[in-house]
Amino acid sequence: MPSDVPGGAPTPAHPSRRPFDVATGAGGETHQHVDPRQPGQARALTSAQGLPVADGQNSLRHGARGPGLLEDLLLREKITHFDHERIPERVVHARGSAAHGSFECLQDCSDITRAHFLGQKGRKTPVFARFSTVAGGAGSVDTPRDVRGFAVKFYTEQGNFDLVGNNVPVFFVQDAIKFPDLIHAVKMEPDRGFPQAASAHDTFWDFISLMPESLHMVMWAMSDRALPRSLRMMDGFGVHTFKVVDAEGRWQFVKFHWRADLGVQSTTWHEAVTLAGADPDFHRRDLWEAIDRGDCPSWTLGLQVFDQATADDLPFDVLDPTKLVPEERVPIRTVGRMVLDRNPDNFFAETEQVAFCPSHLVPGFDFSNDPLLQGRLFSYLDTQLSRLGGPNFHQRLINAPRCPFHHHQRDAQGQMQVPRGRVAYEPNTLDPTGPRETPQGFASLAATDEGPKARLRAESFADHHTQARQFHRSLTPPEQRHLAAAIAFELGQVRTPAVRQRVLGHLALIDDALLAEVCRRLGVEAGRVAPATPVRAPRDADPSPALSQLASRQAGPKGRDVALLLVDGASAAVVQAVAETAAAEGVKLTRIAPTLAGVTADDGILLPADHALDSAPSVLFDAVAVLGAPADVQALAARPAATDWLRMAWRHLKTIGHDAGGAELLQAAGIGQDDAVFALDDAAAIRRFIAGASLRRHEREGLPGTDA
Repeated sequence: MPSDVPGGAPTPAHPSRRPFDVATGAGGETHQHVDPRQPGQARALTSAQGLPVADGQNSLRHGARGPGLLEDLLLREKITHFDHERIPERVVHARGSAAHGSFECLQDCSDITRAHFLGQKGRKTPVFARFSTVAGGAGSVDTPRDVRGFAVKFYTEQGNFDLVGNNVPVFFVQDAIKFPDLIHAVKMEPDRGFPQAASAHDTFWDFISLMPESLHMVMWAMSDRALPRSLRMMDGFGVHTFKVVDAEGRWQFVKFHWRADLGVQSTTWHEAVTLAGADPDFHRRDLWEAIDRGDCPSWTLGLQVFDQATADDLPFDVLDPTKLVPEERVPIRTVGRMVLDRNPDNFFAETEQVAFCPSHLVPGFDFSNDPLLQGRLFSYLDTQLSRLGGPNFHQRLINAPRCPFHHHQRDAQGQMQVPRGRVAYEPNTLDPTGPRETPQGFASLAATDEGPKARLRAESFADHHTQARQFHRSLTPPEQRHLAAAIAFELGQVRTPAVRQRVLGHLALIDDALLAEVCRRLGVEAGRVAPATPVRAPRDADPSPALSQLASRQAGPKGRDVALLLVDGASAAVVQAVAETAAAEGVKLTRIAPTLAGVTADDGILLPADHALDSAPSVLFDAVAVLGAPADVQALAARPAATDWLRMAWRHLKTIGHDAGGAELLQAAGIGQDDAVFALDDAAAIRRFIAGASLRRHEREGLPGTDA
């Protein structure tokens, strides 16, 4: 062997030094220089400092088999960058998906705010929106039962405005000092590291049972709202009460509402669990592919604006983030529309590094004294300093304002600009063209609050059960069943009897029927449950139909995905008619076949497949149909994947279509008949089938093969 000993015989050139072959993986000991100016050739590889790299395949070492050398600047640069490719993930909202878009003002709002982006009808503002789960880590699945983050960064002419909320209008706790306790309770239990992305365990419900202020939010979290079908099909809320300020300095309270233009739709619980295994990235993929194919999702922004007199007349405190203002009391004023039409170019640089802070606002808005909001104003900024390495996180492109900005901040970790001049302070006389205060700038509203310096909670925050009761009684019967089933499932995972008993005691104060159904599912005698002792006795508030997604937030089939399971002999005319109807309604059509080779239609033409049956379970789609010649479909019925394909669609309450051949597979799968099972034998039936893609047939629940 060649000598590796200093002073020994020189090591000859390695006989196999040759360019790396991409196709075979051979070689790679040398780097062929490529002139980047020559058309059709790859660009020259360089270091991060621009140093051309002659050999990027081998580290520098002392002899062919000797130790590596510390002076290998290319190795150190490459490994150091790799070691730091993952910044600390978010403590909450770690699992996120995002997109670029624009916001268009639909109504001049200068009568209530001097914010420019709402001051002129037709004005457009660039935005970046990020949607996320809350409890799970960055590597968890998309479809657990969880609240979803809904954060939008507006790049306005007056600076960045971050509207950072959730897909639920209220929150678990009233004061920010309890937020770490909430998250510690819902996260993985620290001694065992599980469960991941789940609230169905002792520590969460122990906390909830001792914090009745959380009960209203728990109703939302156990409802269908926590199981969105798609990020494109969920609403968003600012949660807190903010203030709007006009040009004269007059202010009012405001709450923010995002309304999904595709309507709100949820999965069933079993569907969500199945999706987690079939496609852990279901929501992320759905958003990306919809934008990629031009089906750009959109949301309408509405404001609930009300004055102090209205706030004083409400039977709760508007500064309490566990309460909502019913739309029947304060209607929502539509002010704009957001369209997301461009996917990120780089997930890490944009989706991962985007920094949202509730403290990022523009003139025309101000904060209220909501104690949870007040804590968030500190917490979010503090988090960005930890995650993104210091106070210059605003210089990252995704966070940088799109308007001119000038300040005297200098230096610090992460400084990527080169500020010039000797002046980094104000006031000054040495830089007459430097940044100065402006009367058009942000000014906080004058505060008139007085009181003792103490740790206390306002008495007006003490009613913890009324709005939880109102929410439950505003739901439709199917939604109430799902909520009760969710609570029963979660409490069934709790191993501490005292915790279960305390939660049931609170349910007794919310609704007798809810308590009875949860107890029935748990095998507990409802009459033996001792009601909790409330801080303040709950009232009977009028139901609010706007709180029910089935009653108020359903929409048509646009944006849904319909699958055709095609078998040889399928009618080409029916396939074409379904495709045309789907396209007219804005529905994506996916063709499934026994194999990727596709099938031969009844006219002898090959029908290509988008997916093979084994890799495309029906849980991925909103409605399904089976089309083929009876004899060929009967042969397919011997495959469990085919009968399971239909059984899952039936169990998940989806619309099902078939032709004469498809009916054979329905019979083999034991699929029943109801108003959502269509024979696709004419244009009217095909239209009803496509329209049904936006619905879940809840009247089917309890039939054989479905969940009661």
